Amino acid sequence: MGIGQTYLQVINSRFNQLKNQGDRALEQLEEPDIHWVPNEAANSIAVIVKHMSGNMVSRWTDFLTSDGEKENRNRDQEFINTIASKDDLLETWEYGWRILISTLQSLKEEDLEKYVTIRSQSLSVIDAIERQLTHYSSHIGQILYIGKQLKGTQWQSLSIPKGKSEEYLKEMKKKHGTS
Repeated sequence: MGIGQTYLQVINSRFNQLKNQGDRALEQLEEPDIHWVPNEAANSIAVIVKHMSGNMVSRWTDFLTSDGEKENRNRDQEFINTIASKDDLLETWEYGWRILISTLQSLKEEDLEKYVTIRSQSLSVIDAIERQLTHYSSHIGQILYIGKQLKGTQWQSLSIPKGKSEEYLKEMKKKHGTS
């Protein structure tokens, strides 16, 4: 397997891990939680999800053949909360991710040597992929932060819980035969 195939496997895994982290965070939230904002300059989880989905649809539709900033995208509208319910939020979330994951899975090793355009700027395919991974990671981080603030001690950790690092490391060493 070539380095390009390895990269595509890794990047597919990273995006899927990121989506899973978001899925697990959203599962813990109630209807009022998705609309909560700390102040008028901040975005609610509903708005963050709407923006992420709009970005995903724009960037990943016809990824290799058209500008990633589609003419029919209205980015400013993404920051107006029109998400009515948690069901709407989850539908919007899944729609964007379906397009992203489908496009990623369709990429071939030779596609990594190509260039794509985003907002009239030419980027290597690898740069464009990495750019989106960074973008979505920051927004998932926002969702997690808001969720933790709202849920407090009811929040179920999505990684190694506080005070459990040593226990986790021992378990990983045991699992991988390095203890």
